[in-house]
Amino acid sequence: MKSLRTFTLTCGVAVAAVVSGPALSAPLQVAVEQSPSGLDPHIVTAFSSFQIIDGTIYEGLTALDNDLNIVPGLASEWQISDDKTTYTFTLREGVTFHGGDAMTSADVVASLNRVLAENTGSPLASRLAAVDSIETPDDSTVVLNLSAPSAPLLSSLTSIAIVPAKYEDDTDSLQRAPDGTGPFKFVSWRPDVAITLEANADYWDEERPALEGVVFNIVPEAATRQVGLNSGQYQMLPNIDGVMAQQFQGAGGVQLEETLELAYSLIGINVSRPPFDNAKVREAINYAINRDDIVAAALFGAGVPGGPLSPALTNYALPLEEFGCFTPSADKARALLEEAGIETPIEATLLVLPRDSTKGIAQVVQQQLAAIGIDLELDIPEIGQFVQNWRNSEFDMFVSLNSGTIEPDDYFYRTFRTGGSTNVFKYSNETLDALLDAGREETDTAKRQEIYADAQRELACQGPAAFLTYGQLYTAMRDNVDGYSISPTRSMRSLGGTSVTE
Repeated sequence: MKSLRTFTLTCGVAVAAVVSGPALSAPLQVAVEQSPSGLDPHIVTAFSSFQIIDGTIYEGLTALDNDLNIVPGLASEWQISDDKTTYTFTLREGVTFHGGDAMTSADVVASLNRVLAENTGSPLASRLAAVDSIETPDDSTVVLNLSAPSAPLLSSLTSIAIVPAKYEDDTDSLQRAPDGTGPFKFVSWRPDVAITLEANADYWDEERPALEGVVFNIVPEAATRQVGLNSGQYQMLPNIDGVMAQQFQGAGGVQLEETLELAYSLIGINVSRPPFDNAKVREAINYAINRDDIVAAALFGAGVPGGPLSPALTNYALPLEEFGCFTPSADKARALLEEAGIETPIEATLLVLPRDSTKGIAQVVQQQLAAIGIDLELDIPEIGQFVQNWRNSEFDMFVSLNSGTIEPDDYFYRTFRTGGSTNVFKYSNETLDALLDAGREETDTAKRQEIYADAQRELACQGPAAFLTYGQLYTAMRDNVDGYSISPTRSMRSLGGTSVTE
């Protein structure tokens, strides 16, 4: 029988019974740029969806605190076998779904199976690739048996929401009417107008939430959002870029929080379409790009040039000097195209995520690539169409943001491994696959650092993405908003502890 090491973590949850909680603040009026593409936590990929549902409506077995440490979520504790292939989770007591049903181990199993099911098409499926089988000894215990050790498992589980078992085979209902365990319950969605949440009176943490609810107002016009915050019509503009943040510098009644985000901007390349199937062409694109100019012109200086991993991952990210192609050289780029036997001009379409920052990036990249004979036509659809085209690999190239976490595996495995659940590039590289498989199974930190250093070198210049920038992320709030902490993951989980004073 395997011996067990026990990990029991606490996260400040009140343990004494509370007869009646504190009076709740009035609903928080939030203004966001885009409508979500959907609200199903196992299907959506857009940040516009993620920031509304993560940690507010939905929760995972594990969670991240404000310092990005892994802490208990819906699991109050876990045990890991000495061979690191068995994880036993004890579920938190007193958790109910917003629909009224108590959460049990059956819901956890159904949620994980739903993510893994081919018909769900979940972009999170790769994060559970090591799970071989799941057992439920009782209603409050879940045992994950792994085919091999999985160093990123606990981190991966922070992003996999637990939903009621009745939705295991249903991929439609949760897109419009979410049903989670979080501090806020879904009330209504008025398309292109607002999404309204209300306080979950039965939330397992009796000290939360402190708000009566949250209203996410859909306000595409940046100027309207700015005027609304200044006037007090809105109390929060979350996850804005440096361009908008500049408008609030020194503004009376407004406070700014900032952090370097873990997400990165990139030019994605469909390697199944000539001439982008040629690695030298992809390398030429990297040489043609001046990342400092992108930071200055598109991000107004609010960010840093970046490689395959965020510089915030100090234990793993290589310095940009390691990558020769990050030193701009139009001459080197043209020489690579000539070596590849590619005639210019090359005409291609760049699919653009409809955000202010990515539109700006697209315009700068369009000019930079034109200098080496790659003429880009910009295609800027609405968000739903962008996601559909992206998921179906209907692009020559795209400019977007990819999410990041505290775990390098989350950056690479599902995105760049052969058959990865978000490998929309149609990229396959046996050397990289072997590295990513090894990185998952290796638990020694020093050895993992070596593995992911090699993975970064493999991807940086000839991979299917030109890594561009990591932006400075801001949240602007009225000065009577208390308790909110901006997250480099863009999660708004801390809304559960946020209040508004009169």
